[in-house]
Amino acid sequence: MIGIADYGMGNRRSVEKALVRIGARPVLSSDHETLRQTDGLIVPGVGAFRQAMLRLEDLGLDDLIRDQVARDVPTLGICLGMQLAFDHSTELGGADGLGIVPGLVRELDAGDLKVPHIGWSAVHWRPPSPPACPTRGRTKAHGALIDGLPDGSTFYHVHSFVTDPTDPADPLGSAEHGERFVTAVARGSFFGVQFHPEKSSTAGLRLLANFAAICAVRSARPSLGEAELRPASAA
Repeated sequence: MIGIADYGMGNRRSVEKALVRIGARPVLSSDHETLRQTDGLIVPGVGAFRQAMLRLEDLGLDDLIRDQVARDVPTLGICLGMQLAFDHSTELGGADGLGIVPGLVRELDAGDLKVPHIGWSAVHWRPPSPPACPTRGRTKAHGALIDGLPDGSTFYHVHSFVTDPTDPADPLGSAEHGERFVTAVARGSFFGVQFHPEKSSTAGLRLLANFAAICAVRSARPSLGEAELRPASAA
């Protein structure tokens, strides 16, 4: 089972449907005990950073997300859900985030291009950099998230802000819109993607299938069958 944190912001139903399509069992909930019983957690998100943090705090989901990551439960932040994992955002006067990934969220510098960045962009996976902390390197699970996804795979983006991780080991993928920006991160049991895998056709389903497989391994339960994890062709 994969929990989807329901705090009223984000493509919750789209994520739920995508997980069903790749053979996972999604549980959309804001109940703490329900989410703690799942094998992995997804934090979706669309909208303003400060408002999202306030909703998480009102529901106590901020501490729950931190606790799940600390317990090594695989956790995937999508779009704003990835940004919320960082220390701080400059959006709308600034707000503190969950502090899971060291770094800052700031406005995308797109030059003459339109913001928000809306559309398909190629993602280039980054080789591991030496971690700032020698005991916390890139794990096999981090590579497993992008298994079967060639360099340059395209994903659907909708965003005006981007992340600047402090630790050079945390970025997993980058894309370009005026500037090159980090569009995927991996730190411990936390994964984050700026793009929307649930809207990214075959490549997005593959990434979600990989995440489901990571959750299955961590739970010490039999992994979903290869046929179940294989993404369906795009309609």
